[in-house]
Amino acid sequence: MSKVLVVDDSQVMRQMVIACLRARSGLVFGQAASGLEAIEQLSLEAFDLVVLDLNMPDIGGLEVIEFVRSQDRLRALPIVVVTTRGDETSRERALAAGADRYLTKPFAPEQILGAVAELLDARAAQPG
Repeated sequence: MSKVLVVDDSQVMRQMVIACLRARSGLVFGQAASGLEAIEQLSLEAFDLVVLDLNMPDIGGLEVIEFVRSQDRLRALPIVVVTTRGDETSRERALAAGADRYLTKPFAPEQILGAVAELLDARAAQPG
């Protein structure tokens, strides 16, 4: 089983992401409605991947990425950004901060499923 944390302030968007990812068997999901909630959950539980929005009311997605990359235990955690920000600057900033993939909303289900599958498969193939 792989545990995926889906972080978005929109409950509808969290449910859409989870619905898309249910096509891959062996996934269980956690949810966070804010950046602060995501950091709390990441501090308390082990996850195998994070799907993260950039635009949130308290702590933004970039700050969540920076937190994850600053923690030894979380540093290698794959992060897929899913956001409405389609501009190149936002994309470059997220990837430079440590995001592994960057998708813009609206996305095709196969886009997010493909990104998640690729990152989880690569993580599973790593020794140790």
